[in-house]
Parts: sequence; C-alpha cells; structure tokens
Amino acid sequence: MLFTNLFRGNTHFMSNIDFIREETAANIGNFLVGRLLPFRQKRSIGPFVFIDHMGPACLADHENLDVGPHPHIGLSTLTYLFDGSIFHQDSLGTAMEITPGAVNWMTGGKGVVHSERTPEHLRQRDKFLHGLQIWVALPKELEFMDPTFHHTEAKDIPSWEENGVKYRLIAGEAFNKKSPVPVYSKLYMLEIKTSADALIDIRGELYGESGLYILEGEIASNGHIYDAKKILITKDAHLCSFTMKANTTVYIFGGEPFPEERYIYWNFVATDKQIIEAAKERWRNHEFPKVPGDDGYVPLPG
Repeated sequence: MLFTNLFRGNTHFMSNIDFIREETAANIGNFLVGRLLPFRQKRSIGPFVFIDHMGPACLADHENLDVGPHPHIGLSTLTYLFDGSIFHQDSLGTAMEITPGAVNWMTGGKGVVHSERTPEHLRQRDKFLHGLQIWVALPKELEFMDPTFHHTEAKDIPSWEENGVKYRLIAGEAFNKKSPVPVYSKLYMLEIKTSADALIDIRGELYGESGLYILEGEIASNGHIYDAKKILITKDAHLCSFTMKANTTVYIFGGEPFPEERYIYWNFVATDKQIIEAAKERWRNHEFPKVPGDDGYVPLPG
C-alpha cells in the first residue's frame, strides 16, 4: 500500500515524507524477496536504484540459493547480510564468501557476470539466509568503466555508539566518517540499532535525497507509529528527527541524485535505452565474459 503527500510541514523526519510504502514480494530466481525500490512513484533515491530484502528464510538441507551467472552493466551491487552466507563468483575471477556484517561491492561498468550460491560447506545442512541486495547507479561518465570487485570485512565498517544507540556506516560518507567501500558518488548507507527507546536527531548529517527502511521494530513521530517492513521516503534529507522504539533496526540510505534519468531492464542500468538494447543483444549472443568454474546461464527474460 502506498500513501502520498503525508504529514507535511515541520522539522520532524516523518512529517517530511513523500511516500510510505509497505514491502512487496518479488520472485528472484528460486528465492522470494521483499522488493523495496524501485516503484512507480519513485524510481530512485539519490543514486540508489534498486533495493531487495532477502528473507528471512530457513532453508532445509536440500534447499539452496542458486542464482546462476547473470550480467550487470552501469551499476555497483552491494550485498549486506544479517544472517547466513552467500558464495559469490564473477567474471573477474573473484570467488568470495560473504558473511553477516561484511560488504560485497561489485561494479559492473561496461559489463560483468556473476553467480550467487549457497557455499559448498552449507549445501547439505539446514541454514538461514537474510539480508539486503542493493544497486547503486554509476555516474554517467563512469558507465563504461572496467568492472571491479571489493570485499570489506565486518570489522572494517565504521561503527560507533552514542547514548546507547549503535551506528554503522556501511557505505559512503556521513557523520564525518567514511566507509572503506569504494563508492563512485556522494551517498550514504547507515545502520541504526536501539535496545531502548531513543530519540534520533541527525539533522545536518545527511544530504541529498533520503530513504529509511524499518527492518524490525517501530519508529514514532507526531503521534504516528511506523512498523517493520516499511520504506519511508523524505522530501528533504536535512530534516531528520524521529523516535526509535526499543529493539528497532533501521537502514537510512541516500545521497546526491544524478541529473540524468536512469533506465532499468532486468540487471541493466543505463542513461540511454540504446545501451540497454546493446547489452541485451550481447547477453543473447553469449558475448559477456564467463564466470570461471561456473558454466550456468540465466536467460534474458521474455
């Protein structure tokens, strides 16, 4: 359900929202995820163009995540897990297991191919999987850059505590801190956790457009309560003040928007539809680089 033009007028975060949207389900391969962005009324938040909430899922010993080799162009992917593990392989030769709290950051640029599977050591066991998968569009001048991959361990993510509230700067710059994840535009992705009720006032710390996703718990403002699995989009990131209830986790993401529109088809992001058409033809013709050791192939939709 989507609500528009709500609670306009003062300096509280929730009275500054353009949209409140409940999470909706989408099928990605053989896995059900909560699709958060994009949607019809809002195609991007700063440079963020796609956000999926995976799980939480309990997979039996015969069930595994198996997303075969598929391509990306014009974006960076960010994978962040709360629980479980994913084995990433790509056409650069990367083979990396990501675990909770770490960040996998893969930049597609002119074209990269990768697969995401349950690691071999977990495939015959019961296991959990829960996390976020995010796409960040590249600036126009970097759309055709060479692809790259960067893994950041959980211990290297900037983390701090203020007044009993725990913060992590997963990517980008904010609070006079900088994440080691090598982003290509002005952005931020923050994790905020509370164990007791707490007023969060981060006016002046953010910039550009901003969105807030409630993973668990509740936030309150002006007598209104917003519960888990909702994404809230602000009109002005600088007006950001709200109360987080005890045992709540939220993710705030955003940054400076690009001047150009972004087009999305399947796993392709571009400033020009012709770039996407060319990528579609390259994938149909098997002209993208291969993933060493993984000969699977995800066909182009349709």
